[in-house]
Amino acid sequence: MLKKEKILLTGKNGFLGRIIFDFLTRSEYEVESLGRSDDNTYRIDLNLSENIKLNQQYDTIVHAAGKAHTVPRTKEEEEEFYNVNYHGTLRLLKALENNPPKHFVFISTIAVYGLDEGELILETAPLNATEPYGKSKVLAEKAVIEWCEQRNCIYSILRLPLVAGAQPPGNLGAMIKGIKSRKYFRIGNGKAKKSIVLAEDVAQIIPTVSTIGGIYNLTDSIHPSFQQIEDTLAKRFGVKIISLPAILAKLIGYFGDTINFILGKRKFPLDSRAYRKITRSLTLDDTKAQQQLQWKPKSVLDFLRNNINL
Repeated sequence: MLKKEKILLTGKNGFLGRIIFDFLTRSEYEVESLGRSDDNTYRIDLNLSENIKLNQQYDTIVHAAGKAHTVPRTKEEEEEFYNVNYHGTLRLLKALENNPPKHFVFISTIAVYGLDEGELILETAPLNATEPYGKSKVLAEKAVIEWCEQRNCIYSILRLPLVAGAQPPGNLGAMIKGIKSRKYFRIGNGKAKKSIVLAEDVAQIIPTVSTIGGIYNLTDSIHPSFQQIEDTLAKRFGVKIISLPAILAKLIGYFGDTINFILGKRKFPLDSRAYRKITRSLTLDDTKAQQQLQWKPKSVLDFLRNNINL
């Protein structure tokens, strides 16, 4: 019997991490995990632990742990992104010094490009992140690349847009909840397009990409508009979406800026930042993944129509 490939996964308890763990386990890999909760093989907090000891040799590391889905309002909150996403990655790499893996897969983000808008952005675009989330991921990417190149370890970096799946976090989860509860408004005409990808598809490409290596954008190759996503969900839940004129939404965004500044945190959901994201198209080009990985993703709109666990 052939020996099973041994994989160490970080971030198993996150939204994407759970899906990656389930897929790899079903695929008969020997999967161990590192994280803060008791159900991990190694109960270790990468944010705090300076001297991590791993007593095994792994064929592949899948580093999905990270901090996202929040907007920092203080210096301390900004530093937390760097501590988790960058310094946490450095601590993991240091722990692997004595037993480097053959492959290292790093889960990154579209935020590294630092763009609010753009059409079919390529992997070769400048990494001009300006916010702590994106900047910390840029630093982590560079650390992974340098470490792997020095040790002949094949590295793969997956830059992800909005990730969809059952009960998703972040903006998509908020949209689903708002439409379900009839507390959601369409902003303007909803024509802005966004790249989006299914978590399950990301999980399924990991065994392929880990042995090939490289930097890849991953999307569902459709780039639906807000209107398409909203209409799909509205039909699914049997509700009608009311539109909010763009100029009124923009004014409300300014009001939201003031409220959030006074509170010191992002409590009012529609501020100027949210308005820009909703009204501007931002899409990734995933041609490289299609050509080199035979990337054939499923439609997120089909998933939203048919999945029973939204």
